[in-house]
Amino acid sequence: MSLADNIEFLKRLPKLNELKALNGLARGFNRPGGTSRLTETSGFGSNPGDLRMFSYLPGDQRARQRLPLVVVLHGCTQNAAGYDVGAGWSTLAERYGFALLMPQQKTSNNGNGCFNWFNPEDTVRDGGEAFSIRQMIARMTRDHSIDQDRIFVTGLSAGGAMTTVMLATYPEVFAGGAVIAGLPYGIATNLQQALSGMYQSPSRPARELGDLVRNASSHKGPWPRLSVWHGSADKTVNPSNASEIVKQWLDVHHLPPAPMSQSTVDGYPRALWWNADGKTLVESYTITDMAHGTPLGIADNDERYGAQGAFMIEAGISSSYHIASFFGLIDRVHQPSEFSKPVAAAAITVAPPALAPPSAPELNAIPWPIAVSPRHAEPRQPPRRPAIDVSAVITRALTAAGLMK
Repeated sequence: MSLADNIEFLKRLPKLNELKALNGLARGFNRPGGTSRLTETSGFGSNPGDLRMFSYLPGDQRARQRLPLVVVLHGCTQNAAGYDVGAGWSTLAERYGFALLMPQQKTSNNGNGCFNWFNPEDTVRDGGEAFSIRQMIARMTRDHSIDQDRIFVTGLSAGGAMTTVMLATYPEVFAGGAVIAGLPYGIATNLQQALSGMYQSPSRPARELGDLVRNASSHKGPWPRLSVWHGSADKTVNPSNASEIVKQWLDVHHLPPAPMSQSTVDGYPRALWWNADGKTLVESYTITDMAHGTPLGIADNDERYGAQGAFMIEAGISSSYHIASFFGLIDRVHQPSEFSKPVAAAAITVAPPALAPPSAPELNAIPWPIAVSPRHAEPRQPPRRPAIDVSAVITRALTAAGLMK
């Protein structure tokens, strides 16, 4: 089917409620191997978006300390339990002592199980699905000992796009976020624009993208930090969306377009931007040769988080672990760590591959194909102390001292 045919077909299904084939597909994708630890909560507010609330707390509750909270948003054809098992978030939460909130879409809202990141009524402050998620956070904060200075949000695909919605509409709530194979905030207000963004991802001026975030609330800063992940072989959501997300948030943070440091982590390019105090505000990972999905692998502590399945791709790098590390949660078990502490890079490279879009994507009657990475991860070597990014350290020091801009 051509792009025009896809658009005309889907325009007749505003909420995608009648995609019977996708409904059946979703049931097969819900649960990778394993069992989720999530429990459901009802009665968390007016719930204008008609979502379901699932959560997880560490076994010992860590009642004597306030817990960080990570909000995790699943992708299309997934549910909260399936994405939890696939990405390993509750395992990380138990290991490192933070609370987990996993909102879930209903097929009555979207037949494909996607968060409606492109519907204006669902993407505004105090309205629709965005407000339902905000009410869930308020319920978690009220019922449990949540550290309101350490609330984070992350998601895959439509969940990644909804992550940018939450960061833009409630920036005062979140200390940071992470987007996997998502899209910038505000680029679509209907299904046709959403498909255009997914498949073509037209470039927009940085100021225009930044204004979309700034105009979403009355907040004037400071703004949440952001980690962006995307596979370079993604034919479902064009990889150039990663560049657009980075561009949007660099403008919000008043940072230059050129990376301040470029390195590799587990063999993949990573770019960094930081402020005058040396605090990393934006980072971007390019997972070369990976299709649409969440990258999985052995973490730096030689443990595995998650399970391979639909849109859960073995790539030799644990995105969930590195995102938790970016949020400042990983060192909590071993020693106190500041949220601003940057993640150490494995090695310096001269220039990582650009986030360039692939050749024209193949459009299928079902717009959410099963993703399989053609890249086979090399066996992980025994854990070793990561090399220090000397160039980045020197540059940060000179910047903080006012000797470099």
